Amino acid sequence: MSGQRGKGLLGKIGIAMFVCWVCMGLSVPTMAQAGEVWVVPIKGTIEWGLAGFVNRAVGEATDAGASAILLEINTFGGRVDAATEIRDTILTSRIPVIAYVTERAWSAGALIAMAGEHLVMAPSSSIGAAEPRPAEEKTISAVRAEFEATAQGKGRDPKIAAAMVDKDVVIEGLVGEGKLLTLSANQAIEYGFADFVSSSRADVLQKLGFGDSKLHELFPTLAEKVAGFVTQPVMSSLLLSLGFAGLVLEILTPGFGVPGTIGVVSLVLFFGGRLVTGLAGWEVAMLFLAGFILLLIEVFVIPGFGVAGILGLGGIFGSIVLSYATTEAGLTSLAVALLVTILIVVVGWKYFRRSSAWQRLVLHTVIAETTEPEVATVTHDLEGKTGKALTPLRPAGIVDVDGERIDAVTEGGFVAKDSLVRVVEITGNRVLVKAIVPDDKDN
Repeated sequence: MSGQRGKGLLGKIGIAMFVCWVCMGLSVPTMAQAGEVWVVPIKGTIEWGLAGFVNRAVGEATDAGASAILLEINTFGGRVDAATEIRDTILTSRIPVIAYVTERAWSAGALIAMAGEHLVMAPSSSIGAAEPRPAEEKTISAVRAEFEATAQGKGRDPKIAAAMVDKDVVIEGLVGEGKLLTLSANQAIEYGFADFVSSSRADVLQKLGFGDSKLHELFPTLAEKVAGFVTQPVMSSLLLSLGFAGLVLEILTPGFGVPGTIGVVSLVLFFGGRLVTGLAGWEVAMLFLAGFILLLIEVFVIPGFGVAGILGLGGIFGSIVLSYATTEAGLTSLAVALLVTILIVVVGWKYFRRSSAWQRLVLHTVIAETTEPEVATVTHDLEGKTGKALTPLRPAGIVDVDGERIDAVTEGGFVAKDSLVRVVEITGNRVLVKAIVPDDKDN
């Protein structure tokens, strides 16, 4: 039964991952023409789903021979690591990228806007306010360097970019000590940080020489939106915890039911989100599956816990860490997931043992009748009599004395079945016997 459960569980994981692969592989062909301007919205929270979308957009625009990419930006910010990924995609694009801030490009959004070949702002828009969280010296220093390098690479004042991240940067007449810099559209033009102010998409393209180009608008797919949600730190840890707990509970219980289904779905969402966003490749998902197979072999086929189990755990844990942008983030999420998993398994197991499902699986009825003859009541007149061991005595067992079945115990030694024994002592219901050897048979 354990082997069948292992095969069933593995089969469902394989089917789920195959379906996930098919769904992600299916895409609607892009009906685009060469020379078009591709319009790509950067709206809402900056996360890994958006990073995957921008990466796909730039790749498809390049393949289609687009003349330019117009990023329409309106965001309060989000994940710095995801913004850095988008920034790198923009900087390496072979097609000119125009960043058009329609309302605001705050925090991580400011880094994306600065990466464009052109930076254009709507009349009432703003850019800046990019202090990272947590606001620690190490984090601020790293993000500040990213902002300065991006601005300098595009011919913009790196000190202004630094003031958006670091409160210690002072620019006379613009920002004082202890204040983060946020530029309005007019200030951005005055200090040469933005190219010009424009009130519409059409005006932006007209001024940059793309007025006669056709537009091709691109939007995130449902998979990219879901991927953005499931790759958030809290959701990632939750999915890992549910995945681990579901599989553990499934192994501990017969059949394949709700825990296993929840576990498989959770892990497919975890790895599927990372495949869509580009955080992980198929080799990472295959490493997890290989590790899980080895663990099943260790649990259901090989007794004990040895090389297969160690390699299995190594594959599972390694694949999870590799699916994160940094090793530190992967180890942190894995540690949180394991702690939550232990809690879920302990609570879930206690609840399941009290459930009606468990009661149906376990026999609680006491069998009153037995096919074995009843054991006789002990009397003191049995002392000194001889009998035969009906069962092995280790040291307790059953002996036959004068045709009566008696519960007996030896002085500690082993007596084989069918051996001759003598009743040495009776204390209450305790009958002490010893084996009779040929030399003392008549003693």
